[in-house]
Amino acid sequence: MQRPLRAFAPRSRNLLVAVVFCLIFFYLLRWSDNHGHVTLESAALERHMNSGPLSHPLTLVKSSVDWGNVEYRYPAQEPLTPVPAPPAKPLPRVQHQFGPESTRTSRVREGRRKAVKDLTVKSWNAYRKYAWKQDALLPLSARGRDQFSGWAATLVDSLDTLWMMGLRDEFDEAVAAVAQIDFGNSTAPQVNIFETNIRYLGGLMAAYDLSKREVLLQKAIELGDLIYGGFNTANRMPVDSIAFDAAKAGTGLHVEEQVVSASPGTLSLEMTRLSQLTGNPKYYDAIVKVTDLFHRGQNSTRLPGLFPMFVSMLNKNVVAGGDFTLAGCADSLYEYFPKMHALLSGAVPQYRDLTLGFIAAAKKHIFFRPMIPEDDVDILIAGNVRVANDNVPVLDPESEHLACFIGGTVALAGRLLEREEDVQVGARLARGCAYAYRSFPTGVMPERFNMVPCREGACKWDEERWVEERQKRPEWKAHLPKGFTTAKDPRYILRPEAIESVFYMWRITGEEEWSETAWDMFVAVANATATDVAAAAVRDVTVAREFVAWEDYMESFWIAETLKYFYLAFSPPDLISLDKYVLNTEAHPFLRP
Repeated sequence: MQRPLRAFAPRSRNLLVAVVFCLIFFYLLRWSDNHGHVTLESAALERHMNSGPLSHPLTLVKSSVDWGNVEYRYPAQEPLTPVPAPPAKPLPRVQHQFGPESTRTSRVREGRRKAVKDLTVKSWNAYRKYAWKQDALLPLSARGRDQFSGWAATLVDSLDTLWMMGLRDEFDEAVAAVAQIDFGNSTAPQVNIFETNIRYLGGLMAAYDLSKREVLLQKAIELGDLIYGGFNTANRMPVDSIAFDAAKAGTGLHVEEQVVSASPGTLSLEMTRLSQLTGNPKYYDAIVKVTDLFHRGQNSTRLPGLFPMFVSMLNKNVVAGGDFTLAGCADSLYEYFPKMHALLSGAVPQYRDLTLGFIAAAKKHIFFRPMIPEDDVDILIAGNVRVANDNVPVLDPESEHLACFIGGTVALAGRLLEREEDVQVGARLARGCAYAYRSFPTGVMPERFNMVPCREGACKWDEERWVEERQKRPEWKAHLPKGFTTAKDPRYILRPEAIESVFYMWRITGEEEWSETAWDMFVAVANATATDVAAAAVRDVTVAREFVAWEDYMESFWIAETLKYFYLAFSPPDLISLDKYVLNTEAHPFLRP
């Protein structure tokens, strides 16, 4: 007997409700990144990358020098400073609370993400074919070069990028190669402590945090002990270059008279993370003294809040000098202040003080609004300041690609310290670099350039003033776009800083503007740098695309940073959530406790 249709209605409604609920739950779960909770993207990736047999068997080869057992002439004084426990109150949320994603938006985003992945695979395969286990690929001559001690910089630097992109076979092969690196032999007699720290140690620890491959931690400890040997000095301040043979002997190293401020200031994040991972406080103890030195001197410089470009670890002097910048030579010193605040969960007030102090001084003296033809475009650029003996700060409106990280850093600090006005300052800075990108015919900004600062209270375009200012610059060329008075260094060397800030603004605000900006930048960069083999640095981005010439070099940070930031900008936001990870200056993500 046929049953009445109404008998099925309640069940049908219940089924429909259940289906709708599941769909809603699926999308909410997919886009949730609530303080680092694992969601579908991250969970699926972890299962794919971290379970099952290895596609490439590995054998750990210990380095020929046991850096952890070198007897130092200048050992650290006991007791060692332990890593502080996180306070009970968690830090504020960083990432935007993303909602469900439409099918169309998802399709577009995934298409863009695939384009980034395809370019990464092309670059990686070229490195594997022509420069395997060397530091860098030469993409025009199709061969390799050793630049950073010959420890396969591109390979180590790219580990976490391979993991994030789900390239399991490539990752397994790379890890097997890392297991055989000998950190007891170097192709150079001097080991740069800064580059070794951010590229190698950072790359190893981040890949370990993601994959939990024990061999990566073992290699990180070997290398961390070598870097720790850079503190074997009479005043326990780190050297800039580690004399390799002297470090082996443990007889003591000589601290340089003067170094760029970023060199000692960019050891804190990695050494702290190594102490967190190993439970050994010696690494953190070493950098505490450096932080103390900067904290004591912050308000005693010629530009209180900021540090001079050059400092003396030999004399423990971080206040003398009159040149101030947030760009090259100093950049990551400032980047690490809020990131250390995040990694230590706010347990050390010094990093909050250092962050607030440098941002306040930069807003007053370093950041400027440039005069551009589009009067309604509100952007900021980071310049340089010179303070002579008269103590009067003088702005030099020169900026560079390396300064473009600052938008993301200021916005991140704004969220961590609950200062939303700084998030907006970060947005204006990020837009400034995006504006510089789209101003040039290649769609890519030059390495170094000058603009004209707006006069106080007025920012209307003034053609006569622009002509007057450009005439003061011997580097000005007739083909430069309006608003720019120089392109002192017209190259693009595959740098990541602009997309870095765009990525941070996307994750922090969730505003569609940043996703579209990221895509425009990727298309421009991919087109300008494309060679038959991989990607190459561009000699001059100020000329038309058809006249672009390349340099025969592909930096390890092309895969480690630039392509990674592009990829993350088009990934679901739970992948490397900023509430779960803090990224070092080479874009290597460390798990936050």
